[in-house]
Amino acid sequence: MTLRVLDPTQSAHGEALRLAPPLASLEGAVVGMIDNAKIGTERLFDFVEEILKKEYRVRECIRRRKPDASRPVPGPMLMELRGADAILAATGD
Repeated sequence: MTLRVLDPTQSAHGEALRLAPPLASLEGAVVGMIDNAKIGTERLFDFVEEILKKEYRVRECIRRRKPDASRPVPGPMLMELRGADAILAATGD
């Protein structure tokens, strides 16, 4: 009998990901908010949106809710957020 060992690791391909440069200010910015569909996320985002608008003068918050927490954000939903200056993703429970 032959024992075959598989290596599940993958070598890196392409360029390394880079973080987007930080915003100089949130004043007048549009912030996207991705809700993962868990129980407490909507309430958390209500609170965060209030703070962003009152204290940081964010112009607009674009909120979207994923179909469920276990899947990635659908492509069309990401396209709806493409005009945002920053995007928040959060989990609740």
